[in-house]
Formats: sequence, C-alpha cells, structure tokens
Amino acid sequence: MSKILVVGANGTVGSELVRLLSEQGHDVVRATSRASASAQEVHLNLVTGEGLATAFDGVEAAFLLSPPGHTNQNELLNPVIDQAVASGVQKIVLMTAMGANADEAAPFRQVERHLEKSGLAYNIIRPNWFMQNFHTFWIQGILEQSKILLPVGSAKGSFIDARDIAAVAAVLLTRHEHDNQEFDLTGGEALDHDQAAAILSHAIGRTIAYEEISDEAMLAQLLAAGLPKDYADFLITILGFFKAGYSQAITPAVEAITGVKPRTFAAYAQDYKDAWTV
Repeated sequence: MSKILVVGANGTVGSELVRLLSEQGHDVVRATSRASASAQEVHLNLVTGEGLATAFDGVEAAFLLSPPGHTNQNELLNPVIDQAVASGVQKIVLMTAMGANADEAAPFRQVERHLEKSGLAYNIIRPNWFMQNFHTFWIQGILEQSKILLPVGSAKGSFIDARDIAAVAAVLLTRHEHDNQEFDLTGGEALDHDQAAAILSHAIGRTIAYEEISDEAMLAQLLAAGLPKDYADFLITILGFFKAGYSQAITPAVEAITGVKPRTFAAYAQDYKDAWTV
C-alpha cells in the first residue's frame, strides 16, 4: 500500500482522513508542527518551513491544506508543492475552499495554479462551509444564548459534513481515474440558518434560533476569540459572499467520487447532538 502524508492530520478533515486511510491499510504519516513523537509523524511547520526538506521522504501521495489563521496561503503552500516535486511525490490532493477560483489574484487561487503547473498528478477539492462549524466556531452563541449569531441574512448554504470531504480525499489519494481534476464539494441540500436552527432544535430537544448580527459585531467576536485581524477580516469577507448567495449551489461531486450520497444536516445534528448539551 502507499505511503501517504496528511498535512493537517489533527484537524476536522485530516483526522477523519487518517482514520479512513489507515483502515484501508495504507502507511499514513501525519504532519505535525510540533516535534514528531512517533514513526507515524513527521515534523513540518508550514509557517516557518521547519522540516520541509525531509517531510516527503518516501511519500507517494500527500493531502495538503493551509493552516487556519493565515491569509498568505500561497507563501505557505507553494514551497511545499515545490518540495514535493523535488522529493518524487507522485500526487497531491489540495483542499482550498469553494469560491477560491473566483479571483485569479487570491492567494488560494495562486496555490491552485502552482499545483496545476507543477507536473504532479493532482486533485483540487473546494468544500463549501462545514457542518462542523456549528459545534466548533459557532458553538459559543448556541451554548450561551441558544442562538446562531451570524451576518448572513436569509441566504442558503449547501453545508458539507467534513467526514464526506475526508471520504472524497481518501478516494482521490488512492485512485487515479479522477487525476488532474478539480471539484467543488457540497452537501445535497441548501439550507438557510433558520432551517439549520430548526434541525438542531429537533435533534437536541430545545429551541435554537438564528439571529442576524452586523459585520461589526461578528468582527468583534472573532477578534475577542483571538483571531488575527487580517484573518478575521477575511472571514467577514467570505461570510459576505455567503450572504450574497454564493454558497447555495449543490454539486454531485461527493456521490460521483465516493459512490455514497453526502450526509444530511439532520444526520450531522444527530451524530453531534451531545456537543450542544448544556
């Protein structure tokens, strides 16, 4: 079986991807920004470049994403792609975000273009907003006020379960019929946040409501949570794209690649209902 490097192995998508690939019998190596503690880990700090020269030793395929909190994705990831080429890696699956290809000057788009020109076999996956945001990034308002607090109006989003993103990545890393293609990944339904709140309410047995807040209030929350100003501004910008309706499209990619329909928001809410228990 292949030796596969997973960058972001402790994250929402990466941890599930490691599990899936390991179950399939692959030799999975987890990249960690800390000193590696086992033979199944390699030290790789994308911000400082530490460990980059040896991270891909013996690796045949790699899953690549940008660490959260940074907006200079091209400066962080382009050298990683170059090192993968130099190390003899055969394929990279790059995760960016839905809409990343809308602006050729955007840092994420520059990474996509760099990978396309690298000569490596590749896939680019652009997931929509994660369902898991509701029990991570948006959870404070739900726990403290029973409210989803966002500046997105009544726009709909085709939220995707991170477990489905990992399932797609696992197929693309280990098979080649989809090589050199890019995919927007979405769930199978588009919901506004009132509908999402109703589904969460049903799952946990208490009322959750959606309340629209201003961009300024959202920015204050993000800064209070410790996010860098440039990254907080970036999040406000892409939440604005959501409000404008750019996140409602539904694509067939998850089922086309994995053979399984994407999880519903109701199934996600049931699986994670303990997260909203107070």
